[in-house]
Amino acid sequence: MKTRALVRFAALASSSLLSTALLAQATTNPATPMPKRTLETRSDQRLDNWWNDAVFYQIFLRSWKDSSVGPKANDGIGDFQGLIDTLDYLNDGNPDSTSSLGVRGIWLMPIFEGPSYHGYETEDYYKIESDFGNNEDFKRFVQEAEKRGIRVILDLVLNHTGKTHPWFTQNLKPGSPKHDWFIWSETKPTWKGPWGQEVWWDISQAPGGEALKRPGGGPFFYGIFSYHMPDLNYRNPEVTAEMNKVTDYWIQQYGVAGYRLDAIRHLVEDGAQQENTPGTHEWLRAWHKHYKKTRPDAFTIGEVWSSTDIIASYVPDQMDTCFEFDVSYATIDAVNNADAKRIREAAAKAFRVYPRNQYGTFLSNHDQTRVMTRFGNDFSKMRLAASMLLTQPGIPFLYYGEEVGQVGDKPDENLRTPMQWSDAPNAGFSTVAPWMKPQSDYTTKNVKAQSSDPSSLLNLYRRLIRLRNDNVALRTGDFRVVEPVGPGADKVYAFARSEKMGSADDAIEQNLLIVANLSDRVVRGVSFSLKEGGFRKAGEVGELLHGTAVSSSRPLLNGRGGFSDFRPLDELAPRTLYVIEVK
Repeated sequence: MKTRALVRFAALASSSLLSTALLAQATTNPATPMPKRTLETRSDQRLDNWWNDAVFYQIFLRSWKDSSVGPKANDGIGDFQGLIDTLDYLNDGNPDSTSSLGVRGIWLMPIFEGPSYHGYETEDYYKIESDFGNNEDFKRFVQEAEKRGIRVILDLVLNHTGKTHPWFTQNLKPGSPKHDWFIWSETKPTWKGPWGQEVWWDISQAPGGEALKRPGGGPFFYGIFSYHMPDLNYRNPEVTAEMNKVTDYWIQQYGVAGYRLDAIRHLVEDGAQQENTPGTHEWLRAWHKHYKKTRPDAFTIGEVWSSTDIIASYVPDQMDTCFEFDVSYATIDAVNNADAKRIREAAAKAFRVYPRNQYGTFLSNHDQTRVMTRFGNDFSKMRLAASMLLTQPGIPFLYYGEEVGQVGDKPDENLRTPMQWSDAPNAGFSTVAPWMKPQSDYTTKNVKAQSSDPSSLLNLYRRLIRLRNDNVALRTGDFRVVEPVGPGADKVYAFARSEKMGSADDAIEQNLLIVANLSDRVVRGVSFSLKEGGFRKAGEVGELLHGTAVSSSRPLLNGRGGFSDFRPLDELAPRTLYVIEVK
């Protein structure tokens, strides 16, 4: 491992500051109001966006797979050759395959040159991190992914650079060409950041800045997350022009399909107001128009770590989608506490306030305690949560290793440990000591062991993704919360998904009822009612697409596409989700 990689590992203190910042929720500044939408006005909309047909897989390349051949082989660090070698695990290009996950999108966490292990301190927006290979290696990866039906989006950090970026280090003096590409103050402002953190940093904390420090301190630069990450000044049109160039570069030269944007609610500050400002919304609207001209089908998803109402204010005129945090929290809460109330409310609200299905769903990500850890290593909870994630509306994102039950808790580096491929030394990630030790349970939780076990968590994920890929109602369908009635109904989460395909005269409609028993006990005698919904054809028979049980009744549809007192199953097994097709 080269010296620079050791420096990256030493930068973990900076990473902890970043994670602390990210955990804070936006509560102080109002979002731009969204126009009200109704289910009725959207029920017949058709979605032809490629991303609505995709399940995405989030990869931290440093921890994915160390290649066994080539210039980056066997150095304990994941690289592009290792990723190419394992693409068939994600999708082998055969839609009927049962041995690959079947994902259709990859989100790569930061891959640009930078000094930190995590990549969020960019040093060169045009160069691939040398630990992973070079630009040509990346191009070859994108091409190989596309052969398998996988599109690639990149983590694009627009809010800040790293403190070692030449734009910053070579322009510390006032009057330098790019000095005002960053935000400076001669005196230190008294206000703090949105979660009470320090945001103004003395120039002495910049590389080479000690010589420029005044006797009384200052000047000061702004960095909302850390002095390691100075914020860019988007009030300067030169910064915008450069970032438009960066956006175009990876799309035009390398064929990337879009971007995940980090920390976008902080892009444009307005004094002490540092999140969700009108300037941020205005800038993103212009950027959205720009990248759509470059590639009309480019996809963007934003990180706005906040509540549903605020997040939705960024969609669809600024970002194609954003990650939906309230639904994520509610899903995990429902599974952990066997209480359906919160997820019913959160899921219904999300579907109501966003454009139809235009939000990203997930169980955990690189900044959060891994979901298996939050479930106390309980596989039954993990199986239920996976089933809910992949049947609810929205665009699902999986965090690497989630599908084999990989664990991890704070600090952040422990959330990003090597992928657990086998029970071989170093979890099959590398033939040498990896940059970070794998989790200690890799000998039992790994891809090789679970691939051969039909009942494993991994094979459940494979089946669920295939189920979603094969059923249009699960990918793009309408959504209605269904009311359960009977003993234990508060432990049951039920919803309807429906989609119409084709013209009015020869339309084919798929109607699905999804029922989840959140509790650890059998629930009996529950029936289901839906006042009105998307079901337009008379119900004949309920056929189970997922879950083991026998359908025992027929739904009687009313004139509004709903039903009452429908009991498709005599009993619901503990922590089990059923997908029932109403034909």
